[in-house]
Amino acid sequence: MSKTKTFILVISIIGFLLAGCSNSNFQAETNYEVKDFNYTNQNGKEVSLKDLKGKVWIADFIFTNCETVCPPMTFNLTKLQEKLNEEGVEDYKIVSFSVDPENDTPEALKEYIANFDADTSKWDLLTGYEFDEVKDLAEHSFRSIVADDPNSDQMIHGTSFYLVNQEGIVVKTYSGNSDVPYDEMVQDMKTLIKEGT
Repeated sequence: MSKTKTFILVISIIGFLLAGCSNSNFQAETNYEVKDFNYTNQNGKEVSLKDLKGKVWIADFIFTNCETVCPPMTFNLTKLQEKLNEEGVEDYKIVSFSVDPENDTPEALKEYIANFDADTSKWDLLTGYEFDEVKDLAEHSFRSIVADDPNSDQMIHGTSFYLVNQEGIVVKTYSGNSDVPYDEMVQDMKTLIKEGT
């Protein structure tokens, strides 16, 4: 066998072996473990991290009295749901954590989401914790800021959407307020769901 053919054969084998080491078409960009939680959704039902295990989910942080970014972010998630529906993607969840739990009762969250064309069977808006809990969750599980604005009744929080895999790991973040990469999000979710089955 000539040196060229041997070289090509060796390169091919290395390429095959490397491909075998990574059987994932999805490339994680982050690796944040979501800490355990057990909160209350808009229907008064308890939702825990354990309930979400085995599901691919998108998380964000909002509050119902928000005068700026929250309504557009929530609307953008309804658009994501439309696109997931068009692609036949069903095995997912959306989880919105309230950053104003003192005011955001389950009833307030239910009233808030009713203003949007949302599929709430796949969407949990969570409350039922102290402010410091959600601040800690945002910081340590999602590497995001949550703070009380001392000069108004508004809250300061991040505007990203977070992709969480079946193991409860945040694997990617996306812009949630403007220039939302819907197609990328749908493709990433489809890939993770497929790889998890």
